[in-house]
Amino acid sequence: MNVIVKRRELERAEISEHPSRAAAEEAVRTLIRWAGDDPDREGLVGTPDRVVRSYEEFFAGYGENPREILQRTFEEIDGYDEMVVLRDIRIESHCEHHMVPIIGRVHVAYLPDRRVVGISKLARVVETYARRLQIQEKMTAQIANTIDEVLCPRGVAVVIEAAHQCMTTRGVHKAGVTMVTSRMLGAFRDDADTRREFLSIIGR
Repeated sequence: MNVIVKRRELERAEISEHPSRAAAEEAVRTLIRWAGDDPDREGLVGTPDRVVRSYEEFFAGYGENPREILQRTFEEIDGYDEMVVLRDIRIESHCEHHMVPIIGRVHVAYLPDRRVVGISKLARVVETYARRLQIQEKMTAQIANTIDEVLCPRGVAVVIEAAHQCMTTRGVHKAGVTMVTSRMLGAFRDDADTRREFLSIIGR
């Protein structure tokens, strides 16, 4: 029993260590060979480097702290207490089950309580969570919960509409399908009129 526990601890330690760039490129070469091609042929010789560089962009969200992004706020708002909505934020994420794209848009709203945050910061929070391996339900909750915990507004609403290529390019092959998820907190959950106003603004 102790041997099994130790082996699992070693496996976890290995996973927690960040692989080198050379190891990542070799993994891509292995996948190319597994697919049935030659990673050393002219058209593929530079592919491992390009894939690793693209992964640095696709998954840049692991290097960002979304809570820190929202730290700088503004209190000179002249009593503004109506809804702040940022709609149609394009996202390009990746499904954690098949590592293929999730492409869609996010609508974010909050009801300020004495302070507001720059709208670019809201977009950056969305981008930070999108640029990780994800499932849409979790990403929706992460965005809403982070805004709620850091800004402490009177309410937060997040709606995501996205197409999943794990469904459109493989498996059931159903193109044109959009998945919609939402998370309503505070006034957006408790007040039907507030929720309806938000949904009307984003065209739903």
